[in-house]
Amino acid sequence: MPARHLRTTRTTLRLMIPLLVSAAVLAAVLVIPWGGSEPEAAPDPTVSHTPEPPTAPPTPVKQNTYTCPAYSGIDHANPVANLYQDKFTWGTTPPTKVGDGKGNINWRINPDKNPSWYMWLHSLRWLGQGINAGARGDKRALQRVSNIARDWVNDNPYSWKSDVGAYESTMHRTNVLICLREAVLSGLHVVKLPLTYTWLDDALMEHAWFLQKNYSGDWNHGTDESLALFGIGCTLQRNDLKKIASDRLTSAIKTSIDTQGSTNEQSTAYAQFNYALWGRAIDVLRKCGVDPGTTIVARRRELAKWLALATNSLGNLPQLGDSEVVRTVPVPGTVLEYAGTLGKQGIRPTQRVGIFDGGYVFGRTGWGETRPFTQESTYSIRFGPSQKLHGHNDHTSVTYTSHGRDILIDGGHAGYKIDDWRFWAKSQFAHNELTVKSATGHPETKLVRSSIGATSEYYELHDSPGAGIDRTRDVLVLKDPDLMVVLDRGTSGSEEDYSTLWHLPSDQKVVVSGNRAVAAKPGDRVKTTLLQIPFQQQTTPIEVVSGSQDPIQGWHYKTIDKRAPAPVVKFNRSGHDASILSVIAATRTKAVVSYTTTQQGSRMLLNLKVDGVTTVIAVAADGTLQRIK
Repeated sequence: MPARHLRTTRTTLRLMIPLLVSAAVLAAVLVIPWGGSEPEAAPDPTVSHTPEPPTAPPTPVKQNTYTCPAYSGIDHANPVANLYQDKFTWGTTPPTKVGDGKGNINWRINPDKNPSWYMWLHSLRWLGQGINAGARGDKRALQRVSNIARDWVNDNPYSWKSDVGAYESTMHRTNVLICLREAVLSGLHVVKLPLTYTWLDDALMEHAWFLQKNYSGDWNHGTDESLALFGIGCTLQRNDLKKIASDRLTSAIKTSIDTQGSTNEQSTAYAQFNYALWGRAIDVLRKCGVDPGTTIVARRRELAKWLALATNSLGNLPQLGDSEVVRTVPVPGTVLEYAGTLGKQGIRPTQRVGIFDGGYVFGRTGWGETRPFTQESTYSIRFGPSQKLHGHNDHTSVTYTSHGRDILIDGGHAGYKIDDWRFWAKSQFAHNELTVKSATGHPETKLVRSSIGATSEYYELHDSPGAGIDRTRDVLVLKDPDLMVVLDRGTSGSEEDYSTLWHLPSDQKVVVSGNRAVAAKPGDRVKTTLLQIPFQQQTTPIEVVSGSQDPIQGWHYKTIDKRAPAPVVKFNRSGHDASILSVIAATRTKAVVSYTTTQQGSRMLLNLKVDGVTTVIAVAADGTLQRIK
C-alpha cells in the first residue's frame, strides 16, 4: 500500500505488541558485570558498514558460499600492532589494554562502564585487520587473532547468556568466527580446516545452538541473528540450520518492514540500517542457493521510497528515535539516488508528502523544481503506535528545515548507557511537542485528520499521555511564505504545567521581545521567528533554556559522543487546560515578520506578513487551521 497524499481517519491504530527481548527485561534477569548498564539489543546503525551488495540475479546462485561480511568499521581503529599488545579501541574511549599481551583477555573489563564498548569488545569485530592480514598469509597475525578468539571461547563457555554483553554480540561474533575460518583456509592455503583449528567449528556449532534457542524477534537484531545462523549452516553445509534461518527471515520481513515501507524500529537511522541489512539478506540467501522470494524485495523497495521522502532538504534523515545525524545513502538505480545526491543525480520523485500508518508524516515544498533542492522546506511529524524498540517519546513532535538550514531539531541520540542523559533524550522534553510535566506515558497517537493542498498541508493529532490528560495538536505547513502554524491544546483533571517546546540548533542565539523570540546564528543570512499568539487564553512570558543540567534541558546530540548546548524556546501554561498557538517562520535576517488578528464569527483570522508576503490563516473554535490566502 503506498503512502497516501490525502487521508481522513478516525480509526484507532493497532497497538504493536512489545517484543519479549528488550534492554529493560535483560537488565532484570541477567547478571550485568559493569554496574547496572546494558547495551541496547541492536548494533549501532551509525557505525560505518560495508557497501550495499550489488543487485543479485533474479534466480538463486547455486554456489553454496557465505562471504565474510567484514567488521562494520570497528576494525579501522584497531590496527594489527595494537592487537599484538591486546589493545582495544571503540568510540571515544582511548586504546585500552584488555589482556596480558599474549592474547589472554580480561573479558569482564569495562573502564568507562559503557555498555556499547563492552558489547563490541565481545563481538570480536576489533580483530578484523588481523584476520585480513592472516588471510593474506601473515601467519603471526593469524596466530594472534586465533589466540584471542579461542581465549573468548575458553573464558565464555556455553551458555554465555548470563553476560549480556556476550549475549547481545553473539551474531556479530559468529560472523567474525566465520571470517576467521575463511582466513585460516586462505592464509594457510588449505581446503580443509587443520586439526589444530577444530575448536573453531565446535565454537560455531555452539553459536548456532545459542542462536536457535535465543531468537530476539522480528527486528534488526533478530535479522542479524538469522543471517549469522544461516552463515553457519552455509559454511558447515548444515541444511537444517539454513532452513531454520531462512524460515525466520521469510517470516520476519512481514513485521520488520510493513507494506508501506515503515520499519518497526521507530528510528530513521535504523530504517536506513534495515535497508542495507535486508539487501544483505537477499544477497546471502541467493549466494547459498536459497530463493529469498518476492516479499523481501517488495518491502525493501517500499522502504527506499520511505527513506527518500524522509530525506530533508540538507540531504539528511531527521533525527527520529535513536538516530544520530546521518546522510541519506544515494543508492544508484533507486529513488534514494535523487534524494541522497541533493537532486544532482537520479530520477526526481513525484510524491511530495507521505503519510505512513507506522506513525510518520514527511513533507516538503518540492524536490527542487523551481528553486534549489537545498532551499526547499521539509518537515516531519510523529504519531502512531506507542513507543518501542529504538523509538522515543516524540509523538506529535515536528522537525523542520528551510532556507538551507535546520530550523527545528530533535534532541538527538544520547547512546545506550542507561543514565540521565539517555532518559532525557528519549523523553518528551527532548522533542518539539506540548509537554505535560506529570505525564509519563508513551501513548498511541492518532492522526485524526489530514488535508493536502498545493500550498498548505493540515494535520490534527490526538493522544492521552497520562491519566486524565488529553493532548491535541493541529499543524498547518505553508509554502510561499514557508512557515508552520501549530496549535497545541491540553486538558487535565488536575492542575498541570504545560509547555510547548521548540528545540533550535546549537549555533543559534535567541532574543526575546514580548510574544516573539528571534533566533539566528551570528553573521548568518537566515533567522527564525517564533511567535506566541493569544488564542482562547492569555500568553505568558517566553522562556529560553540552553545547556541546563538540573534539570537537563537545552542540548543537542549530533552523535552519541557529541553533545552541545542548544536553545529551547518554551511557551508555558499552568492550570486545567492550555491553548498555545505558535508560528515558526524562517526568513532572511533583515526580513520583517508581523501579525494582526481579527475575529470573524466563531473563528479568528491570523493575518501574517512575512518578508513582504501576506497570508491569512483561519483558526476555528475547534482548532482547525486553514489557509485562506
